[in-house]
Amino acid sequence: MATTKTNISVQLTGTDGNIFCVIAKVREALRRNGRSDLIKEITDYITSSSSYEEALCRVMEYVIVK
Repeated sequence: MATTKTNISVQLTGTDGNIFCVIAKVREALRRNGRSDLIKEITDYITSSSSYEEALCRVMEYVIVK
C-alpha cells in the first residue's frame, strides 16, 4: 500500500469530477483535520499538473482517496 503525506481520508465518489471541486474537497478535509499548513502547497502542486490524471495522482500523494 502506498503511503500518503497525511492519514486524512477524502470521499471523492459521487463528487463532481471537475478538478477544482476535487481540490475544494481536499482543502476542506485538510482544514477539518488541522492541516491547513498544507493547503497552499497542495493547491499549487495540483494546479501545476499537466493533465487531469496527473492531478489526481498528486491528490493521492497527500490524502487517502475513497
